Amino acid sequence: MEPRPTSAPYSWPMRWSNLFVPTLRDAPGDAEAVSHKLLVRGGFMRQLHAGHYSMLPLGWKVHEKVAKIVRDEMNLIGGQEFLLPAMHPKSLWEASGRWATMGDEMFRLEDRSGAEVGLGMTHEEVFAQIATEVNSYKSLPQIWYQIQWKFRDEPRPKAGLLRVREFAMKDSYSLDVDAAGLDASFDKHHEAYLRIFEKLDLDAMPVEASSGAMGGAGSIEFMVASPAGEDDVVRCPSCDYRANVERATSALDPVTDDAPPAEPEKFATPGIRTIKALEEAGAPAASQMKSMIMVLDGNITVAVVRGDHQLNMQKLQDETGAIDIRPATPEETIEHLGAAPGSLGAVGVRNDITVLVDTALEGRTNMTTGANEDDWHYRGVDIARDVNVERYVDLREVQAGEACPKCSSAMEIVRSIEAGHIFKLGTRYAEAMNAFVLDADGEKRTIVMGSYGIGIGRNMATIAETHNDDNGLVWPVSVAPFEVCITVMKVNDERTLAASNDLYDQLRAAGIDALIDDRDARAGVKFADCELIGIPYRVTVGPRGFDNGVVELTDRKTMETEEVAIDAIAETVITKIEAAR
Repeated sequence: MEPRPTSAPYSWPMRWSNLFVPTLRDAPGDAEAVSHKLLVRGGFMRQLHAGHYSMLPLGWKVHEKVAKIVRDEMNLIGGQEFLLPAMHPKSLWEASGRWATMGDEMFRLEDRSGAEVGLGMTHEEVFAQIATEVNSYKSLPQIWYQIQWKFRDEPRPKAGLLRVREFAMKDSYSLDVDAAGLDASFDKHHEAYLRIFEKLDLDAMPVEASSGAMGGAGSIEFMVASPAGEDDVVRCPSCDYRANVERATSALDPVTDDAPPAEPEKFATPGIRTIKALEEAGAPAASQMKSMIMVLDGNITVAVVRGDHQLNMQKLQDETGAIDIRPATPEETIEHLGAAPGSLGAVGVRNDITVLVDTALEGRTNMTTGANEDDWHYRGVDIARDVNVERYVDLREVQAGEACPKCSSAMEIVRSIEAGHIFKLGTRYAEAMNAFVLDADGEKRTIVMGSYGIGIGRNMATIAETHNDDNGLVWPVSVAPFEVCITVMKVNDERTLAASNDLYDQLRAAGIDALIDDRDARAGVKFADCELIGIPYRVTVGPRGFDNGVVELTDRKTMETEEVAIDAIAETVITKIEAAR
């Protein structure tokens, strides 16, 4: 019996012949993202049903190595680890108002007594409830975290682990006595996240972001550029300006309008229904008002942007705080404004209809817009004079090539994966749960909270998405399922097998996560599998090398192979791996 390596994380030698690594030649037919294809082909995971994946042994090893990096960095900033229930009572989420706002994305069910419960999408409410047991300002600040399963009923789960319905997430929460304390906790997390992504070998950009249903004073996303992403990041190549398109702004060229007539002029536009058609009729798009009729929490709202601009729905939702937001139906537009889409405008609408105008239109005159009568438009509109504007707000979506608001350089838009998100929640959840402390004067102070999330599986997939080549995955040493594979060229050759076992024991004793490929298979099969699953280093041990006293060491990232003396290979591998950790 082989000796048990005392310093190794496993109690038995890792031999490929005993591992469950069901590699596939071809990817699933429905897989589009590179990470999805390779994680299935490499035997890391299998789909159970839409949005739900089983982690196989290799996948779970990578998953837990990612989790360890996250956990270590949270501990370094003073985090205390919890484990909270995944099933939450309806009353808790009603207290914060989010039972309604989360809509269909929350899995909901009834227990046998008829009580309604939900599966946790996140844990702000639960942590805020626990925070009610913190009574004195002297106990603050606190940083609490967990790595727990989350559930979201995504309407279209896709891209493997990048958009799922069940996933592990590190969610942490800071508790402070005031806004200054929150700023300090936020900065601690910001720096910890940068260290996490550096260790994961991810080039993550901190960007301004929408807080969405989380609420709060502000948030930062950490985005990794990738075609597989679902977010667009506006970034300046000349300075540090970065923002999600849902929050991005730009510097527009100034526009000088001619003086308007004394009042708007109504003119016939038979058959004209689009900005382009109206432009062809003589009204430049930049001098048109595009009016979109929206229904916000059941109320009709007119959102107005420049004719050559696009409305960003998230900006509208953030500016209004609306929960349910959608475009009005043609029937609703006719009922409330008197015309069908294509002839709509904000001039002369009823006083009970809210009109929100994009800031790019503030001060504009001599504009053209629909007259709320089919086949008619107005020209010569002075917005300040002719439109009952409730307020000017940032509604437009920034386009590539627009000028940076900080340095005026032309900006670009990059498709990206959200790898992490941190929020300044403020007092919203503490107020809902009545979580407060007594200050030095004995006065009640509502606890100020922050929330900070990193998806473990999502980051695993993001690494796979950005670390691969034509042969398969190229894991960083920090999260690879194994750090080195010892490939035995002839398993029935006693000298080769003995040397491989000896090398394995030396590496394991040094804390190296090693694997012996002792399968009775062709060399090409072994090499292909090792490259597919992305092990950073491969040591090839064969009878031919013994004649010259060498083995081959292959770097998976560069695919370069070098010959190393047999008596020096252990030290060489250990040095390379420790330098890469």
